This record gives sequence, C-alpha cells and structure tokens, in this order.
Amino acid sequence: MSDLKKAAGGKAGGRSADKAADMPATAPEPRQRSVRVVMLALMITMLLAMLDNLIVGTAMPTIVGDLGGLEHLSWVVTAYTLATAASTPIWGKLGDMYGRKGIFLTSIVIFLIGSVLSGMAQDMGQLIGFRAIQGLGAGGLMVGVMAIIGDLVPPRERGKYQGLMAGVMAIAMIGGPLVGGTITDHLGWRWSFYINLPLGAVALAMVTAVLHLPNKERTKAKVDYLGAGLLTLGITAIVLVTTWGGSEYAWDSAMIMELAAIGVVSLVGFLFVETKAAEPIIPLHIFRNGNFTLMSLIGFMSGFVMFGAVLFLPLFQQSVQGASATNSGLLLLPMLLSMMIVSLIAGRVTTSTGKYKIFPIVGSVLMVAGLFLLSQMDTDTTRFTSGIYMAVLGAGMGFLMQITMLVAQNSVELKDMGVASSATTLFRTLGSSFGVAIMGALFTGRVQDEMASRGGGAATARSAQLDAASLAKLPDPVREAYQFAVSSGTHIAFLVGASVGVIALLAALFVKEVPLRGAGPEAKEEAVADAGTGPRQSETV
Repeated sequence: MSDLKKAAGGKAGGRSADKAADMPATAPEPRQRSVRVVMLALMITMLLAMLDNLIVGTAMPTIVGDLGGLEHLSWVVTAYTLATAASTPIWGKLGDMYGRKGIFLTSIVIFLIGSVLSGMAQDMGQLIGFRAIQGLGAGGLMVGVMAIIGDLVPPRERGKYQGLMAGVMAIAMIGGPLVGGTITDHLGWRWSFYINLPLGAVALAMVTAVLHLPNKERTKAKVDYLGAGLLTLGITAIVLVTTWGGSEYAWDSAMIMELAAIGVVSLVGFLFVETKAAEPIIPLHIFRNGNFTLMSLIGFMSGFVMFGAVLFLPLFQQSVQGASATNSGLLLLPMLLSMMIVSLIAGRVTTSTGKYKIFPIVGSVLMVAGLFLLSQMDTDTTRFTSGIYMAVLGAGMGFLMQITMLVAQNSVELKDMGVASSATTLFRTLGSSFGVAIMGALFTGRVQDEMASRGGGAATARSAQLDAASLAKLPDPVREAYQFAVSSGTHIAFLVGASVGVIALLAALFVKEVPLRGAGPEAKEEAVADAGTGPRQSETV
C-alpha cells in the first residue's frame, strides 16, 4: 500500500515538475501583456498629474479676467503646489500601511473632485481652496505610479519602461501649453479643469479592472499624525519661503525670517518624532543606505536644475530671440526629445546589463556641461545653437531622471517602497521650489541692475519679465537694453545651475553598484533575503 502511494506520489510529483518546466515557456508573454496594460493605465494617470499645472498656467490670464482678484493670482499655483508637496510623503506611507491600490484610487478621486470644484469656482477665493483639494489628490498620483511600478516590475526590468515615462513628461511639457491655449480659446477656462475628467475616468476604470496587487495585511499601528503634522508644517513653511522670498516679501523681511524659523523648527521636531513613532511617515532607517541618500541628493539637484531651465529657456527665446509665446512648449523640444531618447537608451542598457553607476556620473557631467553652455548665450546666439545646448542638458537629465528613482527603490525593502518613492519625489519637488526661487531671484536682480545701469530701469520698474506685447511697445534702445539684461540674467541663473550640477556629480561618484533585484538567480535570492516576498510580488499583476 505504501509502495502504491509512493508510486502515485512520484507520478504526481513528475507531472508537477513537468508543468513547472513548461511554465517559463508560456507564462512570460501573458504576464508581459498584462504589465503593459497596467503601465498604460499608470502612464495615463501620470499624464493627468503632469498636464494640469501646464494647462492651467496658460489659462490664468483668462481666469483672472473673469474672476478678478489679480492680487491673489500667485495663490492659485501656490495652494496646489503646497498641498501636493505636503501630502506626497503621507500618501506614500498610507500605501505601505494599508495597500497601494485603494490609496491610489482614492488620490485619483480626490484629484477629480478638486478639478470639478475648481471648474465651478465663482471667485478667486473658491478657486484657491479647490486648487488645494486638487493638489492634495495630485500628491498621491505620482507617488502611487512610482510605488506601483516598484511593486510590479523588478528593478532590472524597470529600465524598459523609462523611455515611456520620459515620453509622458515630454508630451505633457510640449502639449500642456498648446492644449491649455486651445481649450481656453474655444471652450472657456473652466474646461482647463474639466478636461481632467475623461482622462481620470479612463485611469480609474483601467486601474480598477487590470491592477491586481497581493493582499496586504492591515497594520495595527496608528498613523503617525504628529509626524505628519510637523512634516506638513515644515514643508509648507519652506515652500512659502521659496515662493514669496524676493517677490511678495524681501528675503530679509520679518515674514520670510519667521517662515524660515518655523520650517527649521518643525523639521527638527519631525526628525525627533520619527525616531519614536511605531509607523513613522518617513522611516529614518532608509537613509542609512548610502545609495538611497545619494539618490535623494541627486534628485534634489536635478529638480533644482530642471524646473529652473523650463522657466528661463522660453523666457530667453521669447525676449531675446523673438520667438512666439503661443508655441512656448515647442521651444523646449530639443531638450525634451534628447531627454526622452537618452532615458530610453539608458533604460534598455540597464535592463540588459544590470549596470547603472555610469549613468548618474555621465548624466551629471552632461547636465553641468549643458548648463554652462546655456550660461554663455547672449543676444547673438541663434535658435539652432541654443537648441544644441538644450539637447546636451536634456541628455544629462535623461540619464538622471528615472535612474534616481530606480536606484532609490532598489535600495530599500519592498515594505518601504511607498515611502522611498514619496521621499525621492519630495526631494525633487523641494529642489524645484528652491531652483525656481534662487535662480529667479538672481535673474530678476541682474535684469533690474542691468536695466538701471543702461537707463531703462523706469520701463521695467514693476517687473523683470515682460511679455511679447509689452516688449514690442518699448523704444528700440530700451528694448535692446532689456534683451541684453535678460541675456545677462540667464547667464547668472544657468551658471548657478551648473554649480549645483557639480554637487550632483560629486554625489554620483560615490554611488555603489548594488545588483538590481530581478537581475538573475543570485539577485532573486538576495531580494528574498532582503524583502521576503520580493520576487512573488513583482510577478503578480
């Protein structure tokens, strides 16, 4: 009897082994197709998050004309930015604690509710409040996308999708202003918010239908409300300092000093609370990993440079080179195409070789070189020449933008994927705030100084940035003086950007080549040791 059982067991085991042997030949293709469908849904959501500010920015003059409240104009953008930055780490932690899919869907719904309410606003106060709601949801969109990709796709394979993510960014930056202008001209400014609804509905439906993540055991620990509050207060104060400093208030004014003090005290308190919390919003132990800390620093620096370039390049081309503001998105095409192509190549090489250390180094070198070249532009620089300079900068950003997230996610356990994604995103967001503020202050100061020294200060006393219509009305000598001043302003702004890029290069030199999870049997065993269910989660869609 026992022999019969052994024989039956042997046959069953043989059949199981045969099935297991057959699986690799048939399973990967359906899995690849399902991952592509999920990626499509995530990219639509990513596009939703990135398009909004660019579309709304184009519609702002019309919005002010309809609702009034010009003095509160900056708050329409600031409320959205503050809510996004402050909520980003909280969304990431909630996803880690309670499951990624439900939290992600919640953020999409909040974003869409904020969009509808913003489109229905009857005055500037309502619009500012509704934009804050919209920004609250937006904080979870990008973090959710990155964390879910981190769950589904092993780092070794993630490079294949980098070009797709860079492509979405390029489409948003080029298409945002064009779409915003078209919608505002033909449908009215309210549709610049309502346009989010069809995209959001598609994203909701696709994510609900095709995204299937492993069930997550609900944690019994309470949300770290004190840490969340201190972090929110600290981030809010810092963003307000960088937004208001040099524009609404002087840098040495009491308001800016008080905000800076509040920011520092809140963040110091946050660090203390995080050492005691059972479920900290940002577990400080993730910064013990050298690669994660370095990638956070590089992300901050790349955000500083990227958004500064996006702000000043169209301004230079419109003011100095006489380009049309209507096609402002197209002016960045050399930089964005270069960034997309290089990101795709870097991703493919990473996937095929598992090597990545060279990319942050080469990216930082190209970023510094591109910024230095851009700092040399003057009133005689042609669009072709500036396009080449932008392509060099774009290539550097292409090596950096996605690699920083990939290495950061590979440096933590899967249980911390959400906080790793949100922390990296937060550092890049804060970097962009500092970049726009510091480069903007230097640019404005230089323009005003040059105009004063050339006798044209009265013509630009109110603003260092004139639109095309205002520029055309200036007398020839004053216009030429302003063009020289803008050229001088961009010189100092990009020179500072190049200096910041050197810090990113130094950080990149210390990155260690740690094997990417999913790189082979050895890496999979290492991933299991580090994260328990790493390979199984990455194979489940």
